[in-house]
Order: sequence, then structure tokens, then C-alpha cells
Amino acid sequence: MTTTSAPAPATPSRTRRILAITFAIIAALVVAFFIFANLFADWLWYEQLGFQSVLVTQWVARLVMFAVGFLGMAVPVWLSIQLAYRLRPVYARLSSQLDRYQEVVEPLRRLAMWGIPIFFGFFAGFAASAQWETTWLWINGVTTSTTDPQFGLDTGFYLFAMPFYSTLLGFVSAVLLVCLLVTALVSYLYGSVRVGQRELRISKAARIQLAVLAGLYLLVQAASLWLDRYKTLIEPGDRIVGPGYVGTHAVIPGLTILSIVAILVGVLFFVTAIIGRWRYPLIATGLLLVSSIVLGVAYPWVLNTFQVRPNQFALEEQYYQRAIDMTQDAYGIDGLDKSDYTATTDAESGQLRADAATTAQIRIMDPAIISPTVKQLEQYRSYYQFADPLDVDRYDIDGVSQDTVVSVRELDVSQLGNAASWQNTTLVYTHGYGLVAAKGNDRTSDGNPVFIERGIPASGVLTTQEEFEPRVYFGEDSPLYSIVGAPATTAPIELDYPEGEDGASETKTTFEGDGGPSVGNVFNRLIYALKFQSEQILFSDYVNEDSQILYDRNPLDRVQKVAPYLELDKDPYPSIVDGRIVWVVDGYTTSDSYPYSTIVSLSQAIADANNEAPRVALDNINYIRNSVKATVDAYDGSVKLYAWDEEDPILQAWQKVYPSTLKPISEMSGDLMSHVRYPTDLFKAQRAMLGVYHVDDAQSFYQRDNAWKTPDDPQNPNFLQPPYYLTMQMPGQEVPSYSMFTSFIPAGENTRNVLMGYLAVDSNAGDEDGVKAEDYGKLRMLVIDADTSVPGPGQVQNTFDADPQVSAFINILRQGQSDVLNGNLLTLPVGGGLLYVQPVFVQSSGATKLPTLQKVLVSFGNQVAFEDTLNEALDALFGGDSGAGAGDAGVTPTPDTTPTPGATPAPEPTEPTEPPADEYEAALQEAQQAMIQREEALQAGDWAAYGEADARLTAAVEKLIELGEQ
Repeated sequence: MTTTSAPAPATPSRTRRILAITFAIIAALVVAFFIFANLFADWLWYEQLGFQSVLVTQWVARLVMFAVGFLGMAVPVWLSIQLAYRLRPVYARLSSQLDRYQEVVEPLRRLAMWGIPIFFGFFAGFAASAQWETTWLWINGVTTSTTDPQFGLDTGFYLFAMPFYSTLLGFVSAVLLVCLLVTALVSYLYGSVRVGQRELRISKAARIQLAVLAGLYLLVQAASLWLDRYKTLIEPGDRIVGPGYVGTHAVIPGLTILSIVAILVGVLFFVTAIIGRWRYPLIATGLLLVSSIVLGVAYPWVLNTFQVRPNQFALEEQYYQRAIDMTQDAYGIDGLDKSDYTATTDAESGQLRADAATTAQIRIMDPAIISPTVKQLEQYRSYYQFADPLDVDRYDIDGVSQDTVVSVRELDVSQLGNAASWQNTTLVYTHGYGLVAAKGNDRTSDGNPVFIERGIPASGVLTTQEEFEPRVYFGEDSPLYSIVGAPATTAPIELDYPEGEDGASETKTTFEGDGGPSVGNVFNRLIYALKFQSEQILFSDYVNEDSQILYDRNPLDRVQKVAPYLELDKDPYPSIVDGRIVWVVDGYTTSDSYPYSTIVSLSQAIADANNEAPRVALDNINYIRNSVKATVDAYDGSVKLYAWDEEDPILQAWQKVYPSTLKPISEMSGDLMSHVRYPTDLFKAQRAMLGVYHVDDAQSFYQRDNAWKTPDDPQNPNFLQPPYYLTMQMPGQEVPSYSMFTSFIPAGENTRNVLMGYLAVDSNAGDEDGVKAEDYGKLRMLVIDADTSVPGPGQVQNTFDADPQVSAFINILRQGQSDVLNGNLLTLPVGGGLLYVQPVFVQSSGATKLPTLQKVLVSFGNQVAFEDTLNEALDALFGGDSGAGAGDAGVTPTPDTTPTPGATPAPEPTEPTEPPADEYEAALQEAQQAMIQREEALQAGDWAAYGEADARLTAAVEKLIELGEQ
């Protein structure tokens, strides 16, 4: 009998193994190079800006925290596995089931003993690296001058230490839980823990290991419960953030007791490790759970139900007062200057004489409407664009502060069409040109803006300096990247502007600044070719030894990268400062850990008709400061950060994390100071708080009898009305100042739309080098006497829309191919009352948009005027002479000669006479009725009825025009 040996298993050829290994190495190298390319590109970008220390700090911190997290998890897990395996009972009889488990596990044992710790270590390392900012803030935390009213601890503990301790305890708890799980698993697999015949047997070694781990876990939970006592000061309650009567008399004492009990249970587990009795710690653990229910749920409910609710204000008063004081401090509204305002509603001749400085600066050019007008008048070429909406600023002209609407002329390479080649979009069309500025309070005779800076090349009163730099390489809509720069002997290829000397169609230029990383060598070109996935960067002959690559050009992106700890204002604005166009950006430090301070959703607070869907990094906050003012040079992209609020503890901590990145306020020039303003988003957050926290006493807060809210925008009721900047003089101010204002109406649904409060903040920082104006940031609130009913914005808008003469004129304007646009509704405390001003624009409903100012609506009390200019409207409203002049006082509007259907052009006006009221009203009613019937006929498809109604409408419109000319 013969036997045949089994064939030897086929072995992979040596060539295949070598190829597989080679391909794996190549793939790893490719991936590694891509990772390196991104990191090196970041290094080049930060180095060029001079902020490489920011990147180094982040890299070092993340690596250190990854190592701490990795070792902090991997080492204890590895030790737990090793101890459980090495102390296993060698000769223990196992069940057949466990034998089979061991047969499966044993071949992989060595891999598992190292793989499991490494697996959990990587997860823990990445989690820890994500918390590096929390850790670094704790290390660099500072003390403040404020203590919490419950424990008497410095608020710096809550801002810096408590978040770190919470993270640390969570991490240690996770490590101990994983160690418990892997210890129990290994002990079970290798017989240290045996379950069978209704009996649980644990070897001595396993008992000690499990008991010690459980005891440590209980001690960590005890520390966590102790820390939870302090966390109650930032947790939302029924009416306030922080503990009230129940919190201080039940929750906090209960957590203290539970913490002590948890320590005792942990000690019992340590005793079990010695004496081997599990009964006592298990019973104690059960008692701990029962105690947590009794002390954490039952007792607080009983106390709240039977003692607090029947006597709520008496018991909660001091805690309400804590919330008021701490919230006002956290949002910077504790210095609010409140004054009662008994508003008059009667308009009399000369009533605005004392407010002439305010009326002279009332803005009639709405930056949210006139962007298409500026585009049509100043675009010059299709590849230029302007911001929409425009920005607002102010300039000193001949010693007088002039409010302006402004925008830079930026590129729009999407309009190049077939010319949008890589060379054109990257090398030729590299920058915008100039800044356009128009008076906010004036208009031309045909309703267009009055420019004080415009044109290509740039010209105007703002650019009289010989060294003015008009080119805009860095803006909100710059191309993704551009490659600029060349030796002096090379002919320029960048398009500067579409006009040249000696009849040339364009002027070329070469970038001469230091605006981006060098791509003058092959290696850097390869790095950026990979980053932007563009081989042209590597092979183009136009890229030379002096070339630079400009990217991350949005001013918000640049500031965010060099100051990642800041929340940035969503409204950066351009200004001409010291002969350069610079972007001014406001930066905030925020926190959600300020004790007893009310939480607000920042994204909801700053959302309004001009910013409908903002995004923020930290949404729910209860502390905010405008700690940094930043500038970004529009020509070379250089970023400067100024420590605006040097008393802010969070900024002080970050300055220790990122030393030498912030400049002191003393280095700000007077010209820059003159363009710094109070930031919009901070003001919105403050007004969100002041709706409730404008009261100073707990009684008013508890009764909520004077709660306010921001009114909806009359033109976009789904969003809040935005605040507006304006040079104005508040009651009590000695001189007018550049300010931002908003109004308040009663809170709640279906309430009256009447004014209850008016808030303004002094936004003028002065013009002295490195010195803030004394009143900058001063919040002034007018509390309007409830006995006088002052219409709110919604009510005023409804009055405007329903006024017969106004609606008749608007209907006439809409008869042709025109759209009527209502501008921003401004509210001003002048003449002893509240004045409303709204410009009315008309634009074509066709493809070409050119909104022009046609009329101005004004309202005071229940009276309305509607004239061609603001000056005329104010005079008409206040008895023929308002006593003050508006910015458009010298304008004589050009009559609107645009024909409407069936209407004839109006002759030159003669001395106006008032048309008979009955004839005017009859013609108006006939026009309205004819419009309704014409629309009904159109919907029904009855063209005969449509023609008849249209003829009647035409006759009525002609009659209205005739009466208006009498």
C-alpha cells in the first residue's frame, strides 16, 4: 500500500513579493509627499506673512497633545492586558466553549496585545489633539478682577480651568472604562473569571486588578461630581443661567454629598482588592445610584414644588439679580447710559433747528440698493464688480465728517467668457482697481449718488496723496490665486486698468510688493501645482525667478488663519488709510463658560435682513469682547493685529499662547483710528441681551413687564431690522458723533408695533495716534415714555404704504417697465420726538438695473410727507420750515419724463396750487378701481374687458397728472 504526500502549498514568486512591496512603498511615498506638500505650502504662506510662529505653535501643540492622548490611553490599556494575561491561572479547567475561544484567539494574541492599545491610542490621540486649545488656555490662563457670586472663585477659573478639568476627567474616565473592559475580557478568555452553575468565580489577581480599576473609576466620578457643582453656574435653568434657590439649596449640596459617597464607594473597592468581598462595594454602588436619584431628582423637585413656586420671587430675587449683574458684565452692557425720553408727536415749524448737525448727515443713499447704480456708473468693464450691499464709512473733508457709502472695484473673472484661459485668469487679470465713495446724505438732480472718489485712474478728494496705491490684489471677491511679479527688465503682463497713454486701450503693470510665497524655484512650483492641481504652474514660461503666488485673499480668511482663536465680524469694510486701501476687520473673543451669564445663539443674534444666514464657530455664547482690530492691506495682503481690548482676560491668555503676534493699540495711526468703528455683530449681540437685561432690578426682570425685542425689517419681515451707522447727536450729547443705532418694540407675539426703546453706541474712535476717544463704545438708551404712543418701524411702513397720495404716486411709477424699491427705514431722535426717513428708488424691471432716488418719505408722530428731496420733505413735514437743512438741500431734481402707458410728458412746472381734494380723490379711486378690474380681466382672459379697464386707467392717470400740475 502506497501513500501519496500532500502537495506543498504554492509559494508566491519572489518577483511578485518584490513588486507588491515596491508598489506599497511608492504609494506610501506619494501619500506622504502630498501630505508634506500641503504642510510645506502652509509653512510658506505663514512665513511670508511673518506669522510662522502661529503655525509652529499649532503643530507643536497638536503633536504634544496627540502623544499625551496616545500614551495616556495605550499604556494603561497595554498594562491591563499584560497583567490580565500574565496573572491568569495556568492550570485552570476551562469549559469546552472557552477552549474553542482560545484556539481562535491564541494565534492572534501577540498582535492583539499590541494592536488593541495602539488602536485605542490613536483614537485617544486624535481626540486629545483636538483639545489642544483648551489645554493651552488652561496653562496660560490669567486671573480676572471678578469673582462669581456663589463660590467666590475668580471668573478665570470658569473661563480657563473648568473646561480643561472637565475634558481631563472625561478622558481619564474613558481610559479606565476601556481598561475595565479589556481586563474583564482577557480574564474571562483565560479563566481568571469563570461563570457557571449560578456562580461567579474570580481569581485573586483578577479580583485585585478589577477592583482597583473600579475604585479608580469611582474616584474619578467623585471628582467629576465635585466639578459639576461649579458647572451649575453655566447651566441654563428655568429663567436664568446658573443655580437659583433650588440649585444652591438642593442641587449643589446634593452633588457634594454624592461626591463624598462616590469616594467612599471607591475606597470599598480598594478594600475588596485586599479582603476579597464584593458584597460591600456592590451594595454601596447601588446605594450611590439610589442616592443620585433622591438627591439629584426627587429632593430638588419637592423643594421646587412645595417651597419655591409658591414663594418664587421672594426666594429667587437674589439669584435674578446675580443673573442681571453677571450678564451685563459678560456682554459689556453694564455701562449702559439710560435716560427717560418723553417723545413729542406734534410737528411744528422750526422744530429741528437744534438737530441741524444730525439732519445734515441723514443717509438717503441706501447701500443695500444702490450697488447696481454704482456698477452701471463705475464698472467700466464687465470684468469689474462691486460689493452688494455696499459698505459704509466716513471721511474728514475740509474739517467736516462726511458719511459715505463705499466699495472697492474688484475683479469678476467669471465675466471673461471665452477669454477665461489659465493665463488670463492667473497672470493677466490679477487685481481690481480703486475705491469708489459717494456721499450718503446727498444725490444728483437725477437721483444718482454724488461721488467724492471714483474713476479709473482713481481721482477724488480721498486720493490726493502722491503715493496713493489704488490696486486691489486682496479683496472679498479676488480670484482663487494669481501669480505676479517679474524682473524689472521684463515687460509687464498684468492688466492694470483699461485705459492707456497715447491712445492705448490698456495699461499694464507688474506687482512690486511682497504679497505671497515665492514660486521662483522648481520645488515651490511643484508644491503649488499639487496644491491647486494645476500643471500650468509648473510648466508656464511666464512663471519666473521673481514670481509670487497670491492666494487666501479674502481679508476674513487671512485674519482667521493668523488669529484662529478669534470669531470675526461678518462685515469687513475697506478704507483709505495713510495712502493705502486697507480692509478693517473686527475680531471677538467669546466663551460659553461665564458664570450666571445668559446664553445667546450668536448666529441668531447677528442674523438680519443684511446677513440672513451667518455661520459662527462657537454659537451658544455667554461672553463676548471686541478684543482685536485687524487690517489687511489690499495691495500686498499684509495683516496687522492690534490688541484693542487689552483688559480682556481671554485675549491676555491667547497673547501668551501666541506671543508677538499682536501689536499694541499705541501703534495704530491716527488715520486708521479715524476709520475704526464699533463693530456690527457685537452691537447685535448686545441688543439681543438688552431686550431683557436693560432693567437693573430683579423685580422688573421677574415680572417681565418691560421686555423688548428688535423689530422685523419692514422690507423683509422674516428677518430683524439691521442696525445702521449714522453721524448723529443723541439727546444729552454735546456734539454729533459717528454712531450705530437700533430700536426696540414690545416683546411677544401679536403685540403693538410701537417704540419702547432706542439704543445708540458711539462708534467714533477719534483720530489721535493710538488713543481711543473717551466716549467710544458708550451705549446710550432712550426709554420711551409708555404714555406716548410712538409708531414702530412696521407701523410707520404700513402708514407710508397706505397713505393715499403716496400709494397713488407709487402706482403711477409702477405703470411702466419700472420697479419701486423702498430703502432703509431710519429712525432718529430729533425734534423732541422720533423722525423716520425712507428713500424711495425706482429702477427698470428689465435686465439693466439702475436704481435712482426719486422720492423721500418722512414721518413724525402720525404725520407723513413725501417729496423729491429729504430737505423738501422735512420742510413739508414741519410746517414749511424744519429749521435745519439736509444733505440734499441744494439739489433740484430733474423731472421724471419717463412716459407711462397713456400718459403724456409733463410740461415745465409752474407755481403749484393745491388741487381740489374731491377731484383728486375721485381720480385716485377711479384709477385704483380700474387697476383691479384690469387685473381681473387679465386673469380671466377677457381681453375686451381688459382693454376697457386699461383705457379707464389711462384716463385716470392722466387726470391725476393734470391735477398734480395745477
